[in-house]
Amino acid sequence: MSSIENKVEQLKTLIEISSLINSSLNLNEVKKRAIESLTKLLDAEAGSLILIDQESGEMFFEVATGEKGKVVKEFRLKKGEGIAGWVANTGDVLIVNDVQNDDRFLRTFDEKTNFKTRNMICVPLITRGKILGVMEVLNKKKGDFSDEDKDILIALANQVAIAIENAQLYEELRDTFYSTVQALADTIEKRDYYTGEHIKRVMNYSYQVGRAIGLSKKELEDLKLAAILHDVGKIGVSDQILLKNEKLDDKEAEIMSKHAELGAEILSHIKALKDIIPGVRSHHERIDGKGYPDGLKDEEIPIIAKIIAVADTFDALTSNRPYRDAISHERALEELKKNAGIQFDKRIVDVFIRLFKEGIFEDR
Repeated sequence: MSSIENKVEQLKTLIEISSLINSSLNLNEVKKRAIESLTKLLDAEAGSLILIDQESGEMFFEVATGEKGKVVKEFRLKKGEGIAGWVANTGDVLIVNDVQNDDRFLRTFDEKTNFKTRNMICVPLITRGKILGVMEVLNKKKGDFSDEDKDILIALANQVAIAIENAQLYEELRDTFYSTVQALADTIEKRDYYTGEHIKRVMNYSYQVGRAIGLSKKELEDLKLAAILHDVGKIGVSDQILLKNEKLDDKEAEIMSKHAELGAEILSHIKALKDIIPGVRSHHERIDGKGYPDGLKDEEIPIIAKIIAVADTFDALTSNRPYRDAISHERALEELKKNAGIQFDKRIVDVFIRLFKEGIFEDR
C-alpha cells in the first residue's frame, strides 16, 4: 500500500471512529470504542484510557486493551507518576520511542505483567481547560511512533474528551431525571404503603419480562419508567377511596378507574415522559376490548402496557389488602393462565409464568 493510500485509509478510519464515538451517549461504549480503534489505527499492540480520580487525584485504568489489559486495570497511579502522570500534570503530548531509557517510565507494570514496553505515545484528554486523563498507545508493531501518529491521536483525543464530558453530563441529567420520577412515585407511596411496595415489585416483574421477550434498550427504559409511574394517577384519588378498608362500591370503583387516564394527563405535561404515556394510560386495557379507559383490543394495546397489566395483576392477587387476603403464587399464576387471550396477552403470560418458575423474579 502506497503512502497516499495509507493516509486515505487512516483518514477514512478516523472519520468512522469519530462518527461512532459521537453517535453514542453510552459512556462505557465511548471509552471502549475509542481505545480499541486507536490501537488498530496506529497498528500498536495495546492502548489505555487512564482517567483521573477527581477526589484523590490518582489515576486509574478505565480501559486497557492487549493481552495484559485485564491485569493492568487492577493498578492505580499516584498523582504525577509515570509517563501518563507526567502528561496528565503538564498537559503536553509525549512520544517516547525508547521507553526503557526514559526516567519518567514506571517499570512496575512491565515487571508485574511480563509485558515489555518498547515505545509509547501519550496525549492528555482536555475539555474546557480541564484534564480528564490521558490516552496512550504502546508498542507500534513496525518502527517508531511518528508525528503523524501524534496528530491522529490528538485529533481523536479531542473528540473523546468532548464525548466523555457529554456522556457524563447526560448521565448526570439522567440520574436527576430518574430521581425526579422516583420522587413522584414516592408521593403515592406516602399516601398508600401498599401502592409504594407494589410499584417496586411491578417494576421488577415488568423489566424482567421485557428483557426476556427481547425489547430494545429504549423500550426497556420506557417500560421501567412506565412501571414506576403506572399508578401516578392515584394522586388525584381521594384518601376516602384510596385508603378504604372495604371493597369499593360501583361509584367508587368508577372513580378509581380514572387513575390510568389521570396519570396519562399528568405525564402529558412532561415532555421527557411522552413515550411512556401509552404504558401508563393503557395498563388496564384487555385483549377482549373490555378494559379501560379506551376499550382497546389486542394489537391496539401497547406492548409495555400488556406487560405491566400482567405484572400489576399478579402482584395485586398475591398481596394482602384490607378487604381481602392474598392468594398463593400458584393460584395467581393459574388466574393469569385462565385469562390469557381474554384479559391478558397470551405470550406475555407464558413468559411471566416461565420466569417465575425459573426463579428469575426472586433473584432481583
